[in-house]
This record gives sequence, structure tokens and C-alpha cells, in this order.
Amino acid sequence: MKLDDITTVGMAGAGSMGAGIAQVAAMAGFRVNVVDVSEAVWSRAEKTIAKSLERIVKKGAMTEQEMKETLARISFSTDVSTLQDVRFMFEAVFEDINVKKELFAKLDAVCGDDTIYATNTSSIAITEMAALVKRPANFVGMHFFNPVPVMKLVEVIPALQTAEATKNLALEMAQKIGKTAITCKDTPGFVVNRLFVPYIIDAVRLLEEGVASAEDIDTAMKLGCNMPMGPLEFQDFAGVDIGYHVSNIFYDYMKEERYAPPGLLRNMIKAGYVGRKAGKGFYDYSEN
Repeated sequence: MKLDDITTVGMAGAGSMGAGIAQVAAMAGFRVNVVDVSEAVWSRAEKTIAKSLERIVKKGAMTEQEMKETLARISFSTDVSTLQDVRFMFEAVFEDINVKKELFAKLDAVCGDDTIYATNTSSIAITEMAALVKRPANFVGMHFFNPVPVMKLVEVIPALQTAEATKNLALEMAQKIGKTAITCKDTPGFVVNRLFVPYIIDAVRLLEEGVASAEDIDTAMKLGCNMPMGPLEFQDFAGVDIGYHVSNIFYDYMKEERYAPPGLLRNMIKAGYVGRKAGKGFYDYSEN
């Protein structure tokens, strides 16, 4: 299959990553069929995409007409059968192997034999997931970064079972939707998170040990290392619960203490302090 043969792509999962991938695919001219388990989720995604495109229009990088055409190329549903004619399928559901296994079983029941599955996982082994589908040679990792419309990188990760043609098609797809792709082995965290997750964990440990306040740790990294966002600010943005979950996955794979989630993360989750989405994490967002 050639990239020119693909006019419609599927997007399973309409969270922040799924919405971002759907947006950039639609901006590249693809029709995008988005599926999620509830109308409330994809309704939120629809609004998120519209606001993002409005910002692009205000910057002068897109016309009002182009925005309308882009939005018209995206459709939403809770029905997996709407993906039956899709030949390239993005997946960005929750980082849990059982959730993904259930989804892939549904996709296998409706998708054609030549459909490519591209998972956006950040921490689960691509080879493990490829083993869950009927056609593992068509399975590949495409790890995007948040916010997808802004971040330029995509990590392309072939599983042991991935066909060379599948990997090459994923690289072409990344370029088509305006991203720069790198290829990496199927190892925990790939490249970026292999370096970034321990950095976040170490920042939490500094706070836990009382070395400095959250504000001072973030200020140190922003002004001392020119980071656009401090590590604890980032964890609030991404979700403390997600950080804890990913750390556990890393630790299970690597069996190295440096990847073990700090107790502070666990206690924050018990208290409901999971970041911006809850109004409180390492910082208080209740007034906003």
C-alpha cells in the first residue's frame, strides 16, 4: 500500500493526544473518523480542535474557509464499525494493555486485512501489543508529543513483527502530517521518555526530600536549563496519575530503582491531587 492510496484515517481515542492527531491529519487533507467510548469525550475533543484551529487562524497561518474545511473532514462516533473502510488506524487510548487488547479485538473484527495500526503508546512495548492483533506485520508505534499540533517530533517504533513496508509507511505518514520522525528500537520509553521520565521522577524526589520548593525547582530548570516548563509544572499538565502509571510501567520493565514512582506521587493520587484537570497538583489551579 502507498500513502497516496490513503484518503481516510481512523483515530481510536479522543483524549488530548487523539484530538491532536485527528487535527493534524485533517489539516494534511485526510478525512478522519474518530471513535471513543462516550459522546462526552469526543464532544470535548471537537471543541478542543475548533479552539486550536481558531488560534491558528488568528495567527494568520490558516483562513476561516480552510478552518471550516478542516473541521468538516473530521467525524466523531462511538461506533467502531465506522472504521471498517479505514486503511491507516491511529490508536491513543488509555495506557493499559488490557484496554488496548479490548480495542484491538474490536478493530480486528471490522478493519480490512491491509489496515495499518499505529499506536501512540508512550510506555507499553510495541512488540507486546503487536502480538494482540491478527496481522502483527501491519502494527507499528507512532509516538506523538503533547500538544500534537505544536510538537514536531514523532518517534516511529517497529515491533519485532513489523514489516519493513509498514515502518516506511509510518515514516511517510509522519512527514505528510507535518512531523519530523525518528526511528528507534522497541525499548521502554523509546528515546524521549527514556531520558525524560527519570528527570521528572528526580524532580519529585527533590521536592519530597525538601531540597527546594516546587516553585524553586521549576524556576531552576526554566532559567538554569532554558526549559519552557518546569518538571513539576509539566507533571501537573500531563497528569500526576499518568506520571505514576508510566513510572510503574518503566519500573516493571527495567527493575531499576531510579524508575520507581516516589511515594509522594502515590499519596497525591490518593488525595485527588492529580494536576490541572483536578484543580490541584503540585500547584493550586482552583482559581482558574
